[in-house]
Amino acid sequence: MQRSSTLFLKVSVFLIGLPVLAACIFLVPGLSHLITLYSPEFAFLRFVFLAGVYGSALVFFQALYQAFVLLNLIDRSQPFSEASVRCLKRIKRSAVIISMLYIAQLPLLYLMAEGDDAPGLIVLGLLIIFASLVIAVFAAVLQRLLNDAIQLKSEVDLTV
Repeated sequence: MQRSSTLFLKVSVFLIGLPVLAACIFLVPGLSHLITLYSPEFAFLRFVFLAGVYGSALVFFQALYQAFVLLNLIDRSQPFSEASVRCLKRIKRSAVIISMLYIAQLPLLYLMAEGDDAPGLIVLGLLIIFASLVIAVFAAVLQRLLNDAIQLKSEVDLTV
């Protein structure tokens, strides 16, 4: 595979991480402060919100790193290797963890949406859950296909 296509994908992976990093630095602390201003009775949930968002951000960056490692394996002409399967497995696991973290935070999003009368928060939470589950399924399918290709390749190598 040409290096230009993987270079484009590497830059894309980097650019995907920048807005998430910016949101974690600038947007999330302000949102957590708004929780305490608009609903002081739920001020203790501020830390639950911060833990869930920053925890999912860490898992997200771990998945981005694994995507970067996978692209490096493709650059080195090793796409059909056990290391590639491990990267896909870690990406799948990260996507499932992100889904579980946001499922656990849905009650908090419901309280925030009810207090602010903004049902879009719940839809946003459901969108994140759905997107990460789609990524998990896609990574699982790619992992299975890659396992089958590696097994077929080893059988062909043994035959020859």
